[in-house]
Parts: sequence; C-alpha cells; structure tokens
Amino acid sequence: MGIFNKPPLRGARGRDSMPEGLWTKCPDCGAMLHTLELKQFHQTCHHCGHHFRMDAMDRIALLADEGTFEETDQDLVSANPLGFANYREKIEGMRAKTGMNDAVVTGRLAIGGQPAVIAVMDFKFFAGSMGSVVGEKITRAIELAIVEKRGVIIVSASSGARMQEGMLSLMQMAKTCGALARLSEAGLPYISLLTDPTTGGVTASFATIGDINLAEPKCMIGFAGPRVVKETTHQNLPPGFQTAEFMLDHGLVDAIVPRDKLRDKLAQLLSFMMPAA
Repeated sequence: MGIFNKPPLRGARGRDSMPEGLWTKCPDCGAMLHTLELKQFHQTCHHCGHHFRMDAMDRIALLADEGTFEETDQDLVSANPLGFANYREKIEGMRAKTGMNDAVVTGRLAIGGQPAVIAVMDFKFFAGSMGSVVGEKITRAIELAIVEKRGVIIVSASSGARMQEGMLSLMQMAKTCGALARLSEAGLPYISLLTDPTTGGVTASFATIGDINLAEPKCMIGFAGPRVVKETTHQNLPPGFQTAEFMLDHGLVDAIVPRDKLRDKLAQLLSFMMPAA
C-alpha cells in the first residue's frame, strides 16, 4: 500500500449521495452552475449570459417595486369544456406539481414608481399553453388597467394555444387583442416582453402587438417550430432563424434587453409612455 494515499473524507458517502437538482449545466458555455448562483444572477449564467427560463413569481419579484404586487383572479381554474380525455386529471396534476392554477399570473404592481398591471406566463405549467383561463386572466388584467389607468406589461413564455380546449383556446387570441385595442383607445401603453420560448397562437396574437416589443437575449420566437417551417417551405433556414436577434434585425422586436437591465428599462419606458396625470 502506498504511503501517500489520501485518507477518505470524513463523512463522504460517494457521488451517488449528492442531492439532485443542485447543479445545472449551461447549454451555451458548459459551465456547471449551482442553484444558489442561478438565483443570485436571476436565472442567468454569469459566465456567458445565457438566460434560463424563469418562474412567474420570480419574474414578478425581479420587476416589481418591493411590496407593490397584488395578484388578481388567482382562483380561476380550467374546466374540461370539450370532454377531452384525461384533461381534468392532467390539470389537477399540474396544479399539484407547480402550485399554480394555470399558466399565467396577473396582478397590479409598480415599477420604478409607475403604476402597471402585469401578466406573466409560466412555461412549467402545461408548457405555458394558452387556454380559456389564460386568455380570460389576461383580458381581465387589461380591463383592470383601463379602469385604473395603468400601463400593461405581458411577459410571454408559451408553446401556443392549448389543443385540449380546441376553438375555445383559439378564441383567446381575438379576445386578448380586442382588449388591447380598447387599452390603446384609452391612451395607455402596452409593453410586450418575449421570452424563451414564445410560439404558436401567443406569438400570433398579443405577444407581438405591443406598443414596444422587448425580448430577452437568444430567446426563441416563432409561430411553428423550425423543423415544421423547413419541411413546409422545403428551404434551408437562415442562420439564427427564430431567435430574438433575428427578429430584431427583421423589425418584429424593438430591443433586446438582458434580464438584469429589464426592470430599469421598463420603468424608463413607462415613465415616457404613461399619460400625464
């Protein structure tokens, strides 16, 4: 036996004993990031700036002035209007797993002292799909903003319309856009923030019709996925297709804002856009 062998660490029980979920590998630079690091840097990689997906409540905590957020319509829950097989059970499972009632959180808040109403979609609930509850909560949030003369901010993260609700889901595209038209008639601003991913019926409705459209770096923005687009058009897609940077170059997005600059940017925009009292 070698005389320089290292003694085993006291209490070491091997790699298998390490708790799961403490480390995340950055898909861009490969760095191993501890959960505490991700939380400290608002779910971004502090080595390369990669933006991970962010929970709705964490997003609100990042943006809202301290103590100003008041959630609205939190008790709305999807029914099963089309009798879709196992849909009710899946919804109940998602509610138990995520602690959310559906894929969007809405409420009042202030950002930099500016009054606003916010709707934040959360991809972890049914892939952020838009059903009747999501559309109803966003519409009610916009109507609340009109009554209370607040700006509207919608943060999108969605796979699109929820197929289990069929036409009732697709109707939310027109309903939310109609509410935003009334907001515009009232002279109040709407700022849309697109995050990874923003796709399908959400992209084709409220996500891309903001007075100002912002996006997080490198997030995916599109209607259909790149594979579907390529198979449909039978053409090779350009580099960076369906990224925020591509959309900025082609005029769909007005600015790309890193997460740590987002609160200040929204406060600045609201100060410019809110009507004089």
